[in-house]
Amino acid sequence: MSSSEKILSKDELAHKLETWRAAQKKIVFTNGCFDILHLGHIDYLEKASELGDLLVVGLNTDASVKRLKGPERPINKEYARARVLAALGFVSAVVLFDEDTPLELIKLVSPNILVKGDDYEIRNIIGADYVLNSGGVVKTITLVNGYSTTKIIENLKK
Repeated sequence: MSSSEKILSKDELAHKLETWRAAQKKIVFTNGCFDILHLGHIDYLEKASELGDLLVVGLNTDASVKRLKGPERPINKEYARARVLAALGFVSAVVLFDEDTPLELIKLVSPNILVKGDDYEIRNIIGADYVLNSGGVVKTITLVNGYSTTKIIENLKK
């Protein structure tokens, strides 16, 4: 499967989810901007994928990244970010979302496991209540120290 085939619309994802659930696959979900893919992202996503059978990544659109990170972001456009993520063998699907939070996408996916970095407390993770109330699990993954897109950009400006 080519990387572009893993980039799905919400409708395409909903169809895939039906198939995956029928096959009793354990679905893991995470989300982020993933602007400049770095070691921290790779480590995080790989560990997330190991928690289940399939990893679905919600990717902020360019417009939502600008709202979250400021007018100079993202560095890489959404299609480029989506293709790079989709090229990772342990990523099963990438779906863009334009909202300020991934809550609606989390409700669509209704993952068995919702994952964020350990810079979040479970009680502060968007969608955690929904996943827990649906019988799912919420986990945090230890992040690799010293790696962030913001730090990379700051170092380039020095």
